[in-house]
Amino acid sequence: MKMTMGMAVSIPSVKNLSGYFSSPEDNLRHPGLILIHEVWGLGDHIKDVANRFAEEGYAVLAPDLLSETGIIEKVDQKILEEIRNPITRDEAQKKLRAAMAPIISPDFAKSTVGKLKACVDYMLENKKVNDKIAVIGFCFGGTYAYALAAEDNRIQAAVPFYGHAPEPIDRIKNISCPILAFYGEQDHNLVDSLPDLESKMKEHGKNFTYKIYPNTGHAFFNDTNLSTYNKDAATDAWRRTILFLKQGHFTTL
Repeated sequence: MKMTMGMAVSIPSVKNLSGYFSSPEDNLRHPGLILIHEVWGLGDHIKDVANRFAEEGYAVLAPDLLSETGIIEKVDQKILEEIRNPITRDEAQKKLRAAMAPIISPDFAKSTVGKLKACVDYMLENKKVNDKIAVIGFCFGGTYAYALAAEDNRIQAAVPFYGHAPEPIDRIKNISCPILAFYGEQDHNLVDSLPDLESKMKEHGKNFTYKIYPNTGHAFFNDTNLSTYNKDAATDAWRRTILFLKQGHFTTL
């Protein structure tokens, strides 16, 4: 295990864009990872995941993409519990849709991809990072891992966890890196759309691999959410992710 250093950082090219940067405590240059958080924002769980990747030899930037939207305070575990309860589900779904409104517009998506491109710039200019950059994301972050791979050809590997495909789906043709994606079997909204996604990936000749974990749902990797966490699936997905990165030569020089 490598000794790691984590700290808050600002991305100078974008006003009010901050993040968490974690890397091995040495004088080497390391492969860079853009780590994109869930809809819960840049919390302790994502910082812990960043540190775990740093322990594996990566320089990791986890940008804060949601704090300015005001949704983090509104979208919490309480509202998810209400959605799972048949008695409160309808009203909770209305509240969730209202809370999520700021992040579902095309303007937000364009702005967010622009921020992520600025994160790539930041990493490539960072003395702790070599010339390899991958993107990894969860939920909201999984969706934007796909989006960044489709919009920035400097991304050399992408690992979306339970994310939506690029929209419109023909943007897949712009992806130039290998993709390893993860899903939970019970996450029907995403799993049911996988055949179309896989077909488009094949149509455009993309290097696309995915794994569906049985008896799991959305957010199975988040070990701070005991209602969704699946230890076996999370452990296997982590192992596959590290192997995938190493096979792409995402290792310290």
